[in-house]
Amino acid sequence: MITVENVSKTFGTRTLFEDVSVSFTPGRNYGLTGPNGAGKSTFMKILIGEEPADSGTISKPERTAWLGQDQFAFDEHRVLDVVLMGNPRLWAAMVEKEALYAKDEITDEEGERLGELECVVAEEDGYSAEAEAAAMIEGLGIVQAWHDRPLKELQGGMKLRVLLAQALFGHPEALLLDEPTNHLDMDSIVWLEEFLFRYNGVLVVISHDRRFLNSVCDHIADIDYEAIITYSGNYDSMVRAKAQIRGRIEKEAADKHKKIERLQEFVQRFRGGSRSRQTASRMKQIEKLRPDEIKRSNIARPYIRFEVVDSPSGKDVVRIEGLTKAYGNHVILENFHTDVQRGDKIALLGRNGIGKTSLLEALMDPANEGETVQWGHNTRVGYFGHDHRDQIEPGTTVFEWLRAQKELVEEQSVRAVLGRMLFSGADGAKPTATLSGGEAARLVLCKLILCEYNVLLLDEPTDHLDLESVSALREGIEAFDGTVIFVTHDRDLASAATRIWAYTAPEQLLDFRGGIDEYLEWHSRELEQRKSA
Repeated sequence: MITVENVSKTFGTRTLFEDVSVSFTPGRNYGLTGPNGAGKSTFMKILIGEEPADSGTISKPERTAWLGQDQFAFDEHRVLDVVLMGNPRLWAAMVEKEALYAKDEITDEEGERLGELECVVAEEDGYSAEAEAAAMIEGLGIVQAWHDRPLKELQGGMKLRVLLAQALFGHPEALLLDEPTNHLDMDSIVWLEEFLFRYNGVLVVISHDRRFLNSVCDHIADIDYEAIITYSGNYDSMVRAKAQIRGRIEKEAADKHKKIERLQEFVQRFRGGSRSRQTASRMKQIEKLRPDEIKRSNIARPYIRFEVVDSPSGKDVVRIEGLTKAYGNHVILENFHTDVQRGDKIALLGRNGIGKTSLLEALMDPANEGETVQWGHNTRVGYFGHDHRDQIEPGTTVFEWLRAQKELVEEQSVRAVLGRMLFSGADGAKPTATLSGGEAARLVLCKLILCEYNVLLLDEPTDHLDLESVSALREGIEAFDGTVIFVTHDRDLASAATRIWAYTAPEQLLDFRGGIDEYLEWHSRELEQRKSA
């Protein structure tokens, strides 16, 4: 069990959580939720011991494993060594022992130290550790040929399996995961869900993927109101329960206010008169009824609507005929044919590095215009790039940058869009160079809203967005009268798609006429047929 008692954490004048007491029980899978900046990663680091709390105590199992957001920290190490690092005591002893044995001569003190290190290795079952680590990652689908290769040579999904093997090496009683689905394709996310479903220890996971949380978690620990409140059920159950509790508290507070107003009116009318005893009684009632201050929730949802007011596109949005894309000898796409109609919402799926971003870039490349890519009548294309921060020039402010994106736009219109996307009046003066990842993403979305494009190309738009923003973006895509082609690994966002373009293999792009659930069902059947063939 992980037990948190009276833990508080502040940054400057801002309180993330105050006097938090919560327990995480073995056999349960907890999702740790809250909007960007609520303190999820900070709380996770406090649990693991990487970040000190201002006050309070943490107790956790000695064997607690941690998978942080930095999935590139071990890129230069060989795969097998990365797994062995999951037992820090054993790994430190093995490294020090190897360094001493590499010396031509050793001192008596170093000889004694070698003896101590051999004891540590024996205590940690170090002489069978490599065989155990190899068996573990082979069981996770990583063949022996990769064991001595650098971790950086593996694709994202396979890399995550190695890092999970590292976290599980030594059989931890508790497992803490911070955004484990980042950089994973959809197949790898499904594999991870099945893996975590079978884990029997204490699991605490942070994720911005709503469907992932719904699939994996049976409890939610939600950071809000400067507290952490635990709810039974998955993420959607928590949202419903939280809304009901908040509604009841607000209603009770409103009822108290109304009663206080009536009592105060009586006191004002009869103060000092013949009803002084009744007045005193009413004043005591007022003191008892004073409602506790309701802390403000730090959850806020942007309002995302892409509107095409005056200039819709023609019915035929784009025709692709024989599109081929390659970098040197590396072919990303070959001889792709399809057409896109107004109103299509197309999710572009595939593993990392297979060419999804390159496909979007090829659609916008002037060199392809009129040849392999033929845009239809009156199409106006808005783009959200994978490196969307590069779309925002430094050296200006949020307001001035957005205002410059559209000619003859009124100041009021710019401020209205910023407000809908959670930029307050003061945020408009914020330098663009200081924006966080989530703020930069929301600002680029502001541009797409303000400029009223009728075609949107979005490359991983959910990166850096919290759960509320992802849901708002999905609703915005569903309500859009125009056309959208978007790259995503987020199944909640992908549920807005009416068509799927999926890389089933390098160079092969499938045009599936149906939604994400239909595609995943079809894809699962295809995999089963290949296994049985």
